[in-house]
Amino acid sequence: MIKIGDPVSIDDMVKVGRYKEKVKLSAKAETTLEASYERLKSILQSHRTVYGVNTGFGALVDVKITDDELRDLQMNILKSHAAGIGEPLKEEIVRGMIFLRAVSLSKGFSGVRTVIVKRLIDFLNLDLVPVVPRTGSVGASGDLAPLSHVALALIGEGEVFYEGRRTSAREALEKAGIEPLVLEAKEGLALVNGTQAMCSVAGFALNDAFRLFDLALIAAAMSVDALLGSTDPFDPRLHQVRPHPGQQEVAERLRELLEGSEIRDYHRTCHNVQDAYTMRTLPQVYGAVLDTLNHARKVLEVEMNSVTDNPLIFSRGSEVDVISGGNFHGEPIALVCDFCSIALTDMMNMMERRIDRILNPNTSRGLPAFLAKGREGLNSGYMLWQYTAAAIASRNKVLAHPASADSIPTSAYQEDHVSMGMNAALKFSEIVENLKDMVAIELMLAARALQFREPLKTSPALQPYKEELLSKMMEYHHDVIFREDFIKVRDFVEQWVTAGKDR
Repeated sequence: MIKIGDPVSIDDMVKVGRYKEKVKLSAKAETTLEASYERLKSILQSHRTVYGVNTGFGALVDVKITDDELRDLQMNILKSHAAGIGEPLKEEIVRGMIFLRAVSLSKGFSGVRTVIVKRLIDFLNLDLVPVVPRTGSVGASGDLAPLSHVALALIGEGEVFYEGRRTSAREALEKAGIEPLVLEAKEGLALVNGTQAMCSVAGFALNDAFRLFDLALIAAAMSVDALLGSTDPFDPRLHQVRPHPGQQEVAERLRELLEGSEIRDYHRTCHNVQDAYTMRTLPQVYGAVLDTLNHARKVLEVEMNSVTDNPLIFSRGSEVDVISGGNFHGEPIALVCDFCSIALTDMMNMMERRIDRILNPNTSRGLPAFLAKGREGLNSGYMLWQYTAAAIASRNKVLAHPASADSIPTSAYQEDHVSMGMNAALKFSEIVENLKDMVAIELMLAARALQFREPLKTSPALQPYKEELLSKMMEYHHDVIFREDFIKVRDFVEQWVTAGKDR
């Protein structure tokens, strides 16, 4: 059970979003919410003009709203701002959005009633998942369109996924025994104004990138051994004099993975003086990627525990201050998503080059050309899998162009600089999906290459992976449909991502 009101992590969001762990509101958070709502009521009673409470939104900030129109104002913002298009986001991502929105509102600076957060929690625990189109957010003021599609469902509008069906929110709420909410002052704005859509997309992508990193390191070690690579470049003394944390960690893990390899012992005194960079500089390159992912995790977990709507309500003794600012701006998320996209793109550039070295008879150190069997020329083996890897690497280079370098003004120049954080997060997520494919290709080929080194065995740490992978792949004596091998290895990668933590 995850408590709303306690600090949360990416792991918590994944547990709730992907594995549907139950959620509850802490007693402390409930008290905080009640006090926050009382502060908002005092503002309304004072007849102060406050943005989003009794004014229009965005460029309509100067339009005053009368007291009897306040409810309509909050309902209208959900309807008008639900302008998303395209395929729906994955249900786990929408669940992550709901979770993070509840966390942010529970901090008690948004002025919403306790029932708002409790209803978000109900949606999670009953697995009522709003249909949220993927396109429409520019990352300031937050993720207005995606969050509007979530909030619509709370008032019985829009669509949801419920009990395996896509249906109207009103029908699903009735079936679940829930009354649609009637929003009070500021609650509509509080629900749609924040960074939770881009944060959820980025959080799931980062979670999966970390899990894939471990598997990518295993694939790289298998390739190094299959290509008769040296372990000297992983000597700890090298990395102590350039002590980047990721570089030191990757070097250590590679030493552990390759320790005791019969293949390495067999060629220890060979004439090869230095390996190519795609083997020799693994600690430097993969280590930099790991440092990038770790930096992104720190940024995202700060964001997940932040208050990102506008305006925010603070108390100063008996005084109540309402401050209009820009916590909804998605720049911190946009920048780290772009940084991670660049890092993983370069990581896959290196993977594609090792894939080529395994298949290329000019670089594979005695492996059959393209790992083919049967009469040479008549059989092409795995030749085309380098082409596929090259296509992935090229696609990544397009996706790695930083979304955060762009800004298009919105809302009649009121929002004249936006983060494009959702675009950055979606591109990062697509690159992570490409990483699954690239890791699968390298694992498939490295396992086959190690098979050609038999009877010599790889290391005790890598041998079980080699055997498990080969057990999923067909025996062949001539060309077959090798894509069937890839599909099974790709399934292995997917299972690693979703259950890898428990392996």
